[in-house]
Amino acid sequence: MSLRIVFDCRYTRFDRHDGISRYTSSLVEALGRLHPVIMLINDHRQLALLPDLPWELVSAPTSAREPFVARQVNRLKPDVVFSPMQTMGSFGRRYRLALTVHDLIYYRNRTPPRELPQAIRLLWRLYHLAWWPQRMLLNRSDAVVTVSQTTESLIEEHRLTRRPITVVRNAAGRARVPSGAADRSAGPLSRSLVYMGSFMPYKNVETLVRVAGRLPDYELHLMSRVGDADRERLRRVAPGARLVFHDGASDEEYRAVLWNATALVSASLDEGFGIPLVESMSLGTPVVVSDIPIFREIGGEAALFAEPHDDAAFATAIRSLESPDEWLARSDAARARAALFDWDASAEALLELLSELGARSGRGSGSDRRR
Repeated sequence: MSLRIVFDCRYTRFDRHDGISRYTSSLVEALGRLHPVIMLINDHRQLALLPDLPWELVSAPTSAREPFVARQVNRLKPDVVFSPMQTMGSFGRRYRLALTVHDLIYYRNRTPPRELPQAIRLLWRLYHLAWWPQRMLLNRSDAVVTVSQTTESLIEEHRLTRRPITVVRNAAGRARVPSGAADRSAGPLSRSLVYMGSFMPYKNVETLVRVAGRLPDYELHLMSRVGDADRERLRRVAPGARLVFHDGASDEEYRAVLWNATALVSASLDEGFGIPLVESMSLGTPVVVSDIPIFREIGGEAALFAEPHDDAAFATAIRSLESPDEWLARSDAARARAALFDWDASAEALLELLSELGARSGRGSGSDRRR
């Protein structure tokens, strides 16, 4: 019998991807090239950012019906369901279920994403006050997926699940050189630095601004949308720093700025993965980032590292890239490193897991399957 796979795509956004949305869309597209897949959505507008695959409409993950969403999913008669989050309801399910944990950042940094409704933000904070809610959710699944070995180690360290853990890596889209891009065979095209990410406290953008203050001949391009309060606060950190606020950039603009830059930089104190590193390295733009475990896993020998609050060390690492030979060597190493993060390879790892779960349907413990 053919394996019937349902992929929970309800975390896909409507206009522009965030991290979970891009993971969902890219992974289901790659999986769909390997095996038939049915996508779950909760709003037709999500289809604009999803591949052309069969889909079914169910309630939203923020709905009061979420704990019992399995009753809607059961009607599709899946053998196995994959969710790119860990919060998918599972009461009454009749299928195998794999849930995803991207990171454990919000146990250490409990400020929830600002775009969430107030009620969800409150529940978010309460959820991350203790480990037991996470354990309860994960142990109601049949398998747990995570996006990095770093998070896998943290899950094991905190004994968050008794279920097997599989790493299905995050990745970035295939590198596309910007249209009209200038030749970089002699080294970087400008003394500019790129930061892509939010301005939440754990992102530690203040250190990058201080770095820019130490490098008056460099511009620091901050690509994401930024509020007036954050903009003014960062300008006060180092008044002499040359800051360029893009306040949100298209993919094409982002690639163009990366292509022209000396390096992508991040002083983050904590991360779930580090997609901007992969995006930059795939274009051959070196990365100078904080020395934290996940960035070591992503950047490997290609990246340059500094302690998160040591702006002098960041500045020294960036200055080292002013040597054309050093920059070109780092650029080549970056491309080679980025090639390790590939959606097709991730989809193959996921399909192997889902096939194993499907083969076990109706046997063993850990599911509410009753056929």
